[in-house]
Amino acid sequence: MLPGSPLVELLLIAGGVALLYAGAELLVAGASDLALAVGLKASTIGVTVVAFATTAPELFVSVLGAVTVSTDIGLGAIVGSNVANIGLVLGISAIIRPLDISDTVLRRHVPFMVLAALLLVGLGWDGRVGLLDGLVLLAALVAFTAAVLRRVQQNQSAISETERDEMPDASARDVAVVAVGIAALVLGSRWLIDGGESLLSAAGFSDLFIGLTVLALGTSLPELAASVVAAVRGEAEFSVGNVVGSNIYNILAVIGIVAVVTPIGVARSVRGFEFPALLVFTAVAVGMMLYGDRVTRVDGAVLTVGYGVFVYLLLP
Repeated sequence: MLPGSPLVELLLIAGGVALLYAGAELLVAGASDLALAVGLKASTIGVTVVAFATTAPELFVSVLGAVTVSTDIGLGAIVGSNVANIGLVLGISAIIRPLDISDTVLRRHVPFMVLAALLLVGLGWDGRVGLLDGLVLLAALVAFTAAVLRRVQQNQSAISETERDEMPDASARDVAVVAVGIAALVLGSRWLIDGGESLLSAAGFSDLFIGLTVLALGTSLPELAASVVAAVRGEAEFSVGNVVGSNIYNILAVIGIVAVVTPIGVARSVRGFEFPALLVFTAVAVGMMLYGDRVTRVDGAVLTVGYGVFVYLLLP
């Protein structure tokens, strides 16, 4: 087998999928145990630890792609990844098991997800996301982090001594399980991205198309793996928190950092199709969450079909 041959790329993709599944199992199990040990709600762990961990591939791909190849790859990966998080990750998770939306996620985290989408579209509408725009996004990230930390502090202070005595101790094993799970997710997504990117690049597809499809789907696989495993295990709050948190970090942290490193050009086609698609998927997801405080199986099917239409319309 020659390096770069189709068989090698397919083996990379298969190995990446296997690592993603193993990493998701470890991450969700370890994060669940840590949440119990420190007295945090599953939704808070999902929107912070799990979401930030599963955003690592987007950060790696976007920064590396922007610096060494093209900012089209970074922007395409993020916009496509956020659409995939809502349409595919939330959709499939809801099909597996209807997802109840916690009051904390709905009132405190979802507004930041909407704000992040609006900021990206608003700042990029002039065809460029520059240094000042990146600093605005990073400032919003600081505000989000401060709000989450304040909520965590409130939760901690509300725990009684009796409840604290009954809580299990956080162990080094739980931290190690989470760390190994994150590493497996990042490595698995990297293998899958390398395989898919090489196959599409050899077929003559553009950087923007690769970013919006293979890289976006590939970098969303950690979220998909973690959310699906959480849904199967009955940890719905992890699934929802993971999607909401990942969409926040993708824009505020990843695009913010890339824009500070190098200006991001926003093509007219992105403003004409991908930006509106991001806003529509975000609005539909929020509407579903508000209606009955849950995402039903029917909602999940609608989101998944919508994502399929989105990818179909991207085909050259």
